[in-house]
Amino acid sequence: MKRLFDCVVSLIILLCFLPFGILIAIAIAFESRGGVFYRQERIGQFGKPFRLWKFRTMRKNADQFGKLTVGMRDPRITRVGLFIRKVKLDEFPQFLNVLSGEMSIVGPRPEVQEYVAEYTAEQRQVLEVKPGITDYASLEYYNENELLGKSDNPRKTYIEEVMPAKIELNRKYIANPTIGHDLKIMWMTLMKIIN
Repeated sequence: MKRLFDCVVSLIILLCFLPFGILIAIAIAFESRGGVFYRQERIGQFGKPFRLWKFRTMRKNADQFGKLTVGMRDPRITRVGLFIRKVKLDEFPQFLNVLSGEMSIVGPRPEVQEYVAEYTAEQRQVLEVKPGITDYASLEYYNENELLGKSDNPRKTYIEEVMPAKIELNRKYIANPTIGHDLKIMWMTLMKIIN
């Protein structure tokens, strides 16, 4: 049932979003060299790697200088990228990941291998479900990159403070992964973006 719900909602959202997606793609292509999309390897359900889709918001090869984004004024972020990050439009291509079965609309945000390697045995429980586009942790840490931008050691802050807190929020969802729960989180995410 959840899979059917994810597919139907994702298809509707992608079709409605298509005109905006085309405009965003043109803006990205005009501003900087490189592809319109950015695909990064993330760790999915049961620890299986997959390629996550996003609109490219950084300059070409920016991930060679670190995987964490530290503040909205990160010099690697383009002007178009700054705008679409603020309103979370860079995440919309992930509905393609949902259609392909690698993700769900609601579920723990997928991490890169570098940070999954830091998980304790208990924390690895989040890998038992499909990762998602949004979750409680995404809502709580909506401005995560600004928080990390204030840290003297963003990687350490992420691993020791942010990541464990996000995983605890993920476990709250995993305890009750129902369609009703998904609708509640989707509504909260929409309200967060609008606000």
